[in-house]
Amino acid sequence: MFKKIMVPVDLAHIELIEPSLQAVADLARHYDAEVCYVGVTANTPGSVARTPQEYTQKLEAFAQERHRIHGQPVSTHTIVSPDPIADLDDDLIEAIDEVGADLVVMPTHPPKHLDVIMPSHGGKVATHTKASVFLVRPGAGK
Repeated sequence: MFKKIMVPVDLAHIELIEPSLQAVADLARHYDAEVCYVGVTANTPGSVARTPQEYTQKLEAFAQERHRIHGQPVSTHTIVSPDPIADLDDDLIEAIDEVGADLVVMPTHPPKHLDVIMPSHGGKVATHTKASVFLVRPGAGK
């Protein structure tokens, strides 16, 4: 059913996205699908890497580490943005087509009243792409 699963990752907060990483590993094995780990970085030094090239190397190393866990083929896609926070939704939507993903697995937060004013990233991605979107809440599976 799914051939390529895209999962946005924040290399600075891996522990927070672990439930979505576990879900994508299970789905990839079940569907014998490739997993594409997508990371967004600024073109200026940040907490994870000083340059986009260094960020890309770290993202690739992360993907290879996850490959050892789930055994499915992996790829990476780095997005370099002048303002990763403001551009995140649009960058992820564009990346879905660029990598050819038919499923996106992404972490999300519990629903809040603020969602009426500021929708979640997953909600916006889901309404602007043809790919299926699977949102994983913190603490999922516990």
